[in-house]
Amino acid sequence: MKKFDFKRIKLRKINPDEIDERFLLVNLYVTQLLVFLAAVVLMLFQKPDLRTMFSPGSGYTILLWGAGFAVAVLLVDLLVSRWVPPEVTDDGGINEMLFKNRPLWHIALISLIVAFCEELLFRGTIQAWWGPYWTSILFAAIHVRYLQHWLMTGLVFSISYGLGWIYIRTGSLLTPIIAHFLIDFVMGCILRYRREES
Repeated sequence: MKKFDFKRIKLRKINPDEIDERFLLVNLYVTQLLVFLAAVVLMLFQKPDLRTMFSPGSGYTILLWGAGFAVAVLLVDLLVSRWVPPEVTDDGGINEMLFKNRPLWHIALISLIVAFCEELLFRGTIQAWWGPYWTSILFAAIHVRYLQHWLMTGLVFSISYGLGWIYIRTGSLLTPIIAHFLIDFVMGCILRYRREES
């Protein structure tokens, strides 16, 4: 039997100039499918009450918490981008490449898919086992492109912890999904339309 030589595997940083938009989009959608499938598999062991998890409860409360949290995150991001050198917030150009040529409907679709899949996995399943703190550490760790800067890693951790907290507060997974969607959608629009103006 032939052994596989793990030493031959080389990991290297991908330069955004080496990848095209199509590859990036396929990667995004495949990754989100895997995140969704992982959430579904974990839910088989937890058997959550989906009606309760997605309960609209008091619709205004969920909408207010979700939108309010998103506004707070966007204001902090605005302050950070104003006072911190650009290289600290640089993700290697991935976000810009992802959103720069997208129509508005596609930015909304990407934001919705990412918000739903990631919140289902992280808040809907993992947080039930690990709590918001360890879930947020894992959430920050999978956002690999930000790990090179402690400030961005701290922001991703804080956002994740906040999403977990508003989920606990309202008892509905719709709250962090709304917040996550609004954050990604507004940031995507900023990247898309700011570039058009320049």
